[in-house]
Amino acid sequence: MNIRRIHKNDNRAIEQIIRSCLIEFGGNRAGLAWEDDSLHHLYEYYNHSDNQAYWVVEEDGNILGGCGIAPFGNEGDICELQKMYLSQSVRGNGIASELLNTALDFAKLHYNKCYLETLQNMHAANRFYMKNGFELLDAPLAGSEHFACDAWYIKELI
Repeated sequence: MNIRRIHKNDNRAIEQIIRSCLIEFGGNRAGLAWEDDSLHHLYEYYNHSDNQAYWVVEEDGNILGGCGIAPFGNEGDICELQKMYLSQSVRGNGIASELLNTALDFAKLHYNKCYLETLQNMHAANRFYMKNGFELLDAPLAGSEHFACDAWYIKELI
């Protein structure tokens, strides 16, 4: 398996993975990534600024997941871990940790903190984030766009 920056021709594959995962966890509704305008053109969204990026997991020419780092709202020192989704076939094999570390290594170059939003019913994901040093918050940070999320985390990057 290979982790690399997203290419333009990866847009459709990663969108399908994100939508499949959202359906799997009941996230195909208003207020979640399901409605993000950038979902069908992640390459273009993440490649217009030096302080944001998106990585995909690829094996034998197939995209199996990905995640991104982008600024959070107007907070210059906080980024957001965005759209981290993996196909069922690669969950639990360590690739999520590699993908997260790739994203956080990049984030440390530009930000002091990393924020993320998810759903409580994504139990394995919540355990994974806590295991990797994210602290559960009582509420979303001001400026959150995904108003339907119900679990919020922050991690110091310094």
